Amino acid sequence: MDTPIQKQSLSEQVYARLRDRILSRSWPEGTELPSERQLAETFGVNRGAVREAIKRLQQASLVRVRHGGATQVENFERTGGLELLPSLLVNAQGQLNTELAQGIVAVRKVLAPLVASQAAQHASADLHPRLEAVLERMRACLAEADMAVRLPKLQQLAFDYWEAVVQHSGNVVFKLAFNSMNQTYRAAWGALTHVMAAEFSDVATLHQLALAIKAGEHRRCEVLARQHVELGSRALERAFSVIKTNEH
Repeated sequence: MDTPIQKQSLSEQVYARLRDRILSRSWPEGTELPSERQLAETFGVNRGAVREAIKRLQQASLVRVRHGGATQVENFERTGGLELLPSLLVNAQGQLNTELAQGIVAVRKVLAPLVASQAAQHASADLHPRLEAVLERMRACLAEADMAVRLPKLQQLAFDYWEAVVQHSGNVVFKLAFNSMNQTYRAAWGALTHVMAAEFSDVATLHQLALAIKAGEHRRCEVLARQHVELGSRALERAFSVIKTNEH
């Protein structure tokens, strides 16, 4: 943290540096941040940039200002929200937090069936044509011989499919959770392309799910969604196991 900040998006860069210190627990709960003057000198920026960065830390519930003006680190596991997940999933050195990733996989396995069921009960008539349009493009991708071309396209289309389902679920909480999970997923997007190939290529199940949503068969939607995401979940668990083995 002793390298001067580049003179570009100053407050954003200062925020990222301070956030990473907190999330890595280099500054544990209760730690008092250095003064604005000290931080400005350390980073080589103006105090306004530091002040704005600290304000963002407060908004993210990473710090609180104590009586007298001292800024103290909070326990982010008690006070933070889902918006912290992308920063926690991949650290500043590009290393994956496998424990957190496994937690995300578990949440995904629970949410997907619920979202699909809700869509079956609340979706408007325009959802099915939208899903079929995505599926048609996925089928065309499956005919692509070059895996390096095929898989990234399928990955994006699978995301488009689920985004449509979530937006028609009629549940604002699901929509907001999806937005946060999307940001987290994007943080490791490239690393997941080949690992989750089986799920991205599972167009047949997604087709059956689209039909079940259209028919309002919410229980069947739960089964199909669970079956579909389990493909990716198993692949991710195998990948995490390899990573943990290599770390030891």
